[in-house]
Order: sequence, then structure tokens, then C-alpha cells
Amino acid sequence: MVESDALTWEPKQQFDAILLDAPCSATGTFRRHPEVFYRARPRIIAENAELQARLLARAADFLKPGGALVYAVCSLEPEEGEQQIGALLARNSAVRRRPVSEGEVPGIAEFLNTQGDLRTLPSAWPDSDPRMVGLDGFFAASLERI
Repeated sequence: MVESDALTWEPKQQFDAILLDAPCSATGTFRRHPEVFYRARPRIIAENAELQARLLARAADFLKPGGALVYAVCSLEPEEGEQQIGALLARNSAVRRRPVSEGEVPGIAEFLNTQGDLRTLPSAWPDSDPRMVGLDGFFAASLERI
């Protein structure tokens, strides 16, 4: 196990797979934590997005060719999700999107966007018991190093 700052760490090897559960505004958790809207101001979202971009760039460099990178945030903000992936792909031609398919994770078809990224919303997951309705908002994308 290694404990280090991903922005300064210099690994001795490249990796087959990386999960980047990035720090974020947590706006996707407001259903359970309504106070998040008092904290998640535009400045905080922008600061998180800048850090996420740096972490994504580093993680992509840590991958072996053919290696997988899964990026995940519990945010509803496009700046922390879809836009983050679009920007990485525009900056780094050695990385491509690896769309998630319905067969990989059963029951997620309604949560896949047209690019094959996963996006859950608090309005999803109906239930006859109102206490059980909804999911946290979440975004995840799967990438591959070419």
C-alpha cells in the first residue's frame, strides 16, 4: 500500500487499473445531506474542478497502455463530471472513453448517457414507500489508455 499525494507522487511502475474517486462538491448527496447546498458555492465547484483536472491528468499518466481508469464523483455538477471527461479527452490523445455497457452492470441502463458514462440522479429509483425513493447523484466514466 502506498499513501501519498497523487499530484506529487512518482510511481516506479505504471498500473493496469486506477479508480479515481475524486474530491468533489458532493451535490449529489443533497437528498440525505441538504446542508451541502450551503457549502457548494460556485467558487468551491470551480476549485474542485481544477483539482479534479490535475488528478485526472496524473492518473492517466500512471496507466499502462490498455490500462483502465474509472473516474467517479458524487456530484450533480457537469463541471465535475461530463465536462471533466470531455476536457481530459481533448487534452490527452493517449486516453479514450471506454463506454460502460448495460451488460457490465445489470440494472443500470437508465443511468447510462449517450457516451456510455454513468449518471444517477436523486429523482431516480421510484418506490411505493416515500422513504425509499431516490438515489444519490453520481457520475462515473471509464477510460482506457491507448
